[in-house]
Amino acid sequence: MEAATTTKTKSLFVSVLGTPNVGKSSLINALVNSKVSIVSSKPQTTRNKIRGILTVDDSQIVFIDTPGLHNPKTHLGDYMISEIYSSFSGTDACIHVIDATKNITEYDKKFIKKFENLKTPVILAINKIDLLKDKTKLIEIMSEYSKLYNYNAIVPISAKTKNGKNDLMEELLKLTKPSDFFFSEDDITDQTERTLVCEIIREKLLWYLDKELPHGIAVVVERFFQKNENFANIEATIYCERENHKSIIIGKNGQMIKKVGTSARLELEKILSEKINLNLWVKVKENWRNKDSILHNLGYIKENI
Repeated sequence: MEAATTTKTKSLFVSVLGTPNVGKSSLINALVNSKVSIVSSKPQTTRNKIRGILTVDDSQIVFIDTPGLHNPKTHLGDYMISEIYSSFSGTDACIHVIDATKNITEYDKKFIKKFENLKTPVILAINKIDLLKDKTKLIEIMSEYSKLYNYNAIVPISAKTKNGKNDLMEELLKLTKPSDFFFSEDDITDQTERTLVCEIIREKLLWYLDKELPHGIAVVVERFFQKNENFANIEATIYCERENHKSIIIGKNGQMIKKVGTSARLELEKILSEKINLNLWVKVKENWRNKDSILHNLGYIKENI
């Protein structure tokens, strides 16, 4: 005779999906109440699957942040697309995030096709409602998407103001299932400190550099030395694809790299709760986004091809 389950806790793994710049990372940060994913106004900011973890009473929800679905033009782009589709593996539910100010795209329709095959619960999160001057447009959006797919719930929300957050959490908690917690109750992400440092530095580069240049940038932590419990030395290398890009990143008299380093250091000190000495270098690796061996070394491809 099988013993009755004694599990009193519940969990849920949720893939957060959408096109570039709909606010997936901002939404996860808002739901987790902490910054676990970097954000910028530039598309394709998120490159890897990143998990944000929220534990509320007897329930633990693990949010999987994914890159925006796009037409890849490099091997790095191919990797990002694979990260999106691999996020479906083992997921209990999905949040389809859309921008309330944008029309439906062909990529959104691709997601809907995928949802039809998955047969897992899907919630539509209509983000950026704070930007809608005419709130009656929400009715049109809900109607349009409802005709395309039978969502478990449709939730208007603003990741910026957190309006609608409680409604979305209520829908997610309905989907949790009896299970042991997969992470400690205090965890907010599965990222290592090294990964977090790389992402924060890359975020500042996205903020301060114009146009397409940041998409050809990768960051690697070469050395993370804990001098004592309250002080760390961090050395990181910024890789770019061209010599003229290197000059732009460094800036006149080193002003740009100094700005990036200062901004990253101040945020990392808040996140890691310690003083940090951050040293940055810039190196050129031509066309690295199309070289599998380099992508592997930078952590984007798990095995050499």
